[in-house]
Amino acid sequence: MGIEQSKTVLAIGAHPDDIEILCAGTLALLHEQDWRIEFATMTPGDCGSTSLPRAEISTIRKGEAAASAKILDGKYHCMECDDIFVTYDRPTLLKVIRLIREVRPGIVMTMSPQDYMVDHEMTSAVVRTACFSAGIKNIETEGTGPFLKIPALYYVDPIEGKDILGDAVKASTIVNISSKMTLKEKMFRCHASQQSWLQAHHEVDDYINSSLKQLSAKRGKEVGVAFGEGFRQHLGHAFPQDNILERELGSLVFRV
Repeated sequence: MGIEQSKTVLAIGAHPDDIEILCAGTLALLHEQDWRIEFATMTPGDCGSTSLPRAEISTIRKGEAAASAKILDGKYHCMECDDIFVTYDRPTLLKVIRLIREVRPGIVMTMSPQDYMVDHEMTSAVVRTACFSAGIKNIETEGTGPFLKIPALYYVDPIEGKDILGDAVKASTIVNISSKMTLKEKMFRCHASQQSWLQAHHEVDDYINSSLKQLSAKRGKEVGVAFGEGFRQHLGHAFPQDNILERELGSLVFRV
């Protein structure tokens, strides 16, 4: 029968460290409620270095992602797409459909449909279609059969909480992760290879505060807590309509 669907959450980022920045606190809270945690990224982060070749930095970054997932007793999967070239096409969709069929998640978290780079936006679109399509029998994937239940789909915040024009993207659900902020930081620190990359390419000196804490503090302030993570639930036709995060995490969840 495979993994129990109702108590598994699959977080799919574009690159290693996206999950930690945007939803690791909520994953930690779900893990505390006996949810199985699975991590995936579309790419291995093969362009995330100013000095190392693609194969070497990919190996390093996948190891960092696996170490972070392990903190929540989780497993890490990589779809092995290339940085900057994440594409909405048949091969990519089949990879993610197969992953969803294998993992059988009750919740899927993925990138915002509006974000600062197209890799993030393509990831969002691919995951959306894969969640809907995993139960379609006539889409064949090697070694897996249809997974008939569409998982609840949540989009994480875009980086810095804004779209490409600088306009704020409003969350519809904010989770109070104040009790898990130290753990979130620990998971993010697994991605040690990114400190020099962020300094060189993004001109980010304090990557813990700039990349991790600022948005969490902003979302927390919106609901009167220290730190929060924002989500928007996909509520289109055929997708689950109930807010599973609210059901599972109770008073830690705010609808805004």
